[in-house]
Amino acid sequence: MAVKKGDKVKVEYTGTLDDGTVFDSSAHGDHSHPIEFEVGSGMVIEGFDMGVTGMKKGEEKEITIKPEDGYGNVNPKAVQKIPRDQLPKGPEPKAGMILLLSTPDGQQFPVKIKEVSNNEIVIDMNHPLAGKTLHFKIKVIGVN
Repeated sequence: MAVKKGDKVKVEYTGTLDDGTVFDSSAHGDHSHPIEFEVGSGMVIEGFDMGVTGMKKGEEKEITIKPEDGYGNVNPKAVQKIPRDQLPKGPEPKAGMILLLSTPDGQQFPVKIKEVSNNEIVIDMNHPLAGKTLHFKIKVIGVN
């Protein structure tokens, strides 16, 4: 049976960028096991959902996901300046470092420091994969 919206699938995958750099894989890294998700539920990026739709158990394929179906395009408004005196005490901020910021409701999210000056830092709240075309090799290993 072909995978359709509402099916729960188990997928092995490797995600690469245009230059071939692996950014995620079900074989190693943070996940190191197949992912399971409900197709069409928003648990994965839209392009990944669309990519597995219509596949069959055991089928393998390669998909390319444009930024708008992945992590979105880079939003210039997500790059902001913060006075240094508002930073938590800790290591000296440096360009390329990741900070964890908290929302008013207590949720934390990572931001990347783009620039550091004497009085302020410039942070980028875009997802690290925003603006990038993603390539996935995927294999459906289970469908419920």
